Amino acid sequence: MKLFFCVILTTLFSFNLPAQTGIGCDGERYRYRIFEAFSVDSNIPYGSNINATGSTVSLDMDIYRPLGDVVTNRPVVVVAHGGFFIGGSNDGTDVVPLCQDLARMGYVAVSISYRLGISNFFALESSLQEAVIRGVQDAKAAVRYLRKTHAEDGNPWGIDPERIVLGGSSAGAFIALHSAYVDDLSEIPSTVDFNANGLSGGIEGDSGSPGYSSDILSIFSISGAIGDVEWISSGNKPLVSVHGTSDGTVPFGTGYVQLSGINVTIVDGSEIVHNQADLLGLDNCFHVFPGAGHTPHQSSTQYYDTTRAVTVGFTSRQVCPLYPPICGWYDVDAPPPIENTCPADIVADGLITVADVLEILGQFGCDINCFADVDADGAVTVSDVLSVLSVFGEPCPN
Repeated sequence: MKLFFCVILTTLFSFNLPAQTGIGCDGERYRYRIFEAFSVDSNIPYGSNINATGSTVSLDMDIYRPLGDVVTNRPVVVVAHGGFFIGGSNDGTDVVPLCQDLARMGYVAVSISYRLGISNFFALESSLQEAVIRGVQDAKAAVRYLRKTHAEDGNPWGIDPERIVLGGSSAGAFIALHSAYVDDLSEIPSTVDFNANGLSGGIEGDSGSPGYSSDILSIFSISGAIGDVEWISSGNKPLVSVHGTSDGTVPFGTGYVQLSGINVTIVDGSEIVHNQADLLGLDNCFHVFPGAGHTPHQSSTQYYDTTRAVTVGFTSRQVCPLYPPICGWYDVDAPPPIENTCPADIVADGLITVADVLEILGQFGCDINCFADVDADGAVTVSDVLSVLSVFGEPCPN
């Protein structure tokens, strides 16, 4: 057996290794709730930094994973909570149900804390802008930390570092939008003082794990907005949003962010963001909740179900590019019958390549929930490896 694997691996590494961008994309995973249970690793520290009042704050994350999953290179969805940058937490009702459902769909969901606090309530506009930048810096540190654990710690949470998505609710959506679309210091309002507490390090910040990329695949926004839609440019990241037309906190269009009825600063809400995305040809999906207020998914099962479906329907196509587009409600518990005409294409990229063989070797011996069981005999064995090798280099039939 050892000789068998040595021969296989020697053969494989004589080829150029393709990017494994579709692992686990079987038509159900990452789009439907296929796992009954999940596990949570709570309060995992990912960094620290100085908050608005000058105190050092520890930053942590809760990591949700599907229970009983055999896949070890799963896409990650990093989620940031709401609370106007003065409240909220990463175990709040605006993010926990979504993280739980993402794990049931096969993702690794990561709910992050970030620095809260407004430095000067008598200068709310600039203080809020600085709070957004602190949140962006922390989210980028969280993404870097995940990549660091993959590279240095043996990938303890079984992630694919090339498939990391960022999103959030309300203030967390501000973080996601600004993380994706503010890529130059010149775009940041001059009222933001990078010499203020905890703002060193520019856009990337100093919250932890330097040296790793904070790049993301796509974003999602629940009742979010951006400081200026002109910061979004051609070639930027794909995005999906949901927003109520009667949101009295974050404007649906262009208008003031309001805190307890006080106008704070003018921003561009989801309608304007997606108009810009359409103009620039960015891949995007926008679902409108007519007459709904701020973050309606927190208080209504119907709004939550639609928010979840819209967000995951779009995100699943980002992590599995061959999935058909969905931009609307669908039943996440009713996967359609799928006829697998190309079982050897384990990473679902349309070709039988080295990536498929490496994935099958990684699951060798699996006998429960094994999507690399090419010959469907209940376990991943030598016969599955041979089945893949017999069609190696061939395209899947249309």
